[in-house]
Amino acid sequence: MYVCICNGVTEAQIREAAANGCATVAELTMRTGCGSNCGSCLDIAAGMLAPAPSRRESLLPVLDLSRAA
Repeated sequence: MYVCICNGVTEAQIREAAANGCATVAELTMRTGCGSNCGSCLDIAAGMLAPAPSRRESLLPVLDLSRAA
C-alpha cells in the first residue's frame, strides 16, 4: 500500500526503514522522502514507526545504564 502518494513511498519501504534503525519521522523523511511534500501521510508513517524503537538496540550502550536503576 502507498503511504506517501506524493513521493511513491510504500508501507513496505517504511517497515524496511524501521527494521534498519529508522526511529523518527524526520529520519524517515530524510531516508525515503515520505512526508516531504504535503505532509498528509506523516501521521500514518509515525504510527508505523512507533513500534520500532523498542526493537532498536542502542548505538551507545552506556546510555542504557540510566534505565538499570
